[in-house]
Amino acid sequence: MPVAIFTVVALGFPILAFYVSRFFRPTRVTPLKRETYECGEVPIGGAQIQFHFQFYMFAIIFVVFDVVTIFLMIWALSFDYLMFDAKLMMLAFFALLLVGVYYALKKEEKLWI
Repeated sequence: MPVAIFTVVALGFPILAFYVSRFFRPTRVTPLKRETYECGEVPIGGAQIQFHFQFYMFAIIFVVFDVVTIFLMIWALSFDYLMFDAKLMMLAFFALLLVGVYYALKKEEKLWI
């Protein structure tokens, strides 16, 4: 029962705080509030610019290597205690990710900006 009460309070408090804040916050809309705030500087140009796909692809490959690094670190720390099947599955996972990175690099020849 205490866990249920805690769950109701934990879920209800943010919702209640959100709706109660409507009564205390100012709602006047001014031209200054509609301006984009960039560290106190006046923004230059539009916010909607187009990025090349290469930037996106570079970010995805970085995330893949980041995930591989995390999994390999955990795998290396517990390497002595793992069974042969677990070691084989991790090598297969690593090989699959390397194949994906190789495919992405082969597909986008001008990836390196």
